[in-house]
Amino acid sequence: MQKFEFIELLSSHYTISELCSCLKVNRSSFYYWQKSKVKRLAKELPDKTLIETVFNKRNKLAGYRTIRMDLENKYGVIMNTKKIRRLMNKYGMKTNVRRKNPYKEIMMKTQEHSTCENILNREFKDKLPLTTLCTDITYLYYGRCEKAYLSAVKDISTGEIVAYKVAKNLTLPIVLDTIEILKTKIDLKNVLLHSDQGVHYTNPEYRKLLKDNNVIQSMSRKGNCIDNASMESFWGHFKDEVNYKNCKTFEELVEKIDEYMYYYNNERYQWSRNKMTPVQYRSHLLLAS
Repeated sequence: MQKFEFIELLSSHYTISELCSCLKVNRSSFYYWQKSKVKRLAKELPDKTLIETVFNKRNKLAGYRTIRMDLENKYGVIMNTKKIRRLMNKYGMKTNVRRKNPYKEIMMKTQEHSTCENILNREFKDKLPLTTLCTDITYLYYGRCEKAYLSAVKDISTGEIVAYKVAKNLTLPIVLDTIEILKTKIDLKNVLLHSDQGVHYTNPEYRKLLKDNNVIQSMSRKGNCIDNASMESFWGHFKDEVNYKNCKTFEELVEKIDEYMYYYNNERYQWSRNKMTPVQYRSHLLLAS
């Protein structure tokens, strides 16, 4: 197929006979391919249109796996991933892939911090729902270079964002409020909660709040963001998919975050979780246990 396309591309500069001879293909085969081209394009047009519809609805950020899950769950269409990739490449549906973290070398640091033991120890799989959680804070610029902060707690097993808090400043209440919200969602007794060694998580008041609620606290090693990879992964998806920089007010930012959190938990299918949303996968695991 690529040879025929190459011949067609250069046919204005060389004769068909010369090109076919050079590439060792039959002229009759080329002419047959050329005549059937319109039929092939017409045949793939419905699939291309459907893929393009999903791609555009996802703000041109969806990869082939996301598109396949959306087609299956929202349109009842089962399509081969190879076909989706081929049509996306053919018609220029390219996603903006996140750049690799230039500071990956910090993963190699091994100096232990005595503040709290790393109980999680990068064991991110085979966990029961709502028993092993991770938490972190990220910053968000909006409006006229204004800055907000988002604290979130994620269920490592299902990927669900169980609790979150948006604040205008990075004071201790942002993490305390997150835990208070978490308390209203699940029973915290004997739950493992993992974080980095940020000043909020080493603060005596925060640690006392966890202890009073029988939460088992775990912390990453100093300078090892990979120890909290599950949370870092979520921030990456969030910042790729949420156009928060266009928010003009703090209230607008909070509303956009609320919308995304609902979408992420209830509508965003995840390839690594049996093509289910986090909420669907939680129900699935609880029924299986």
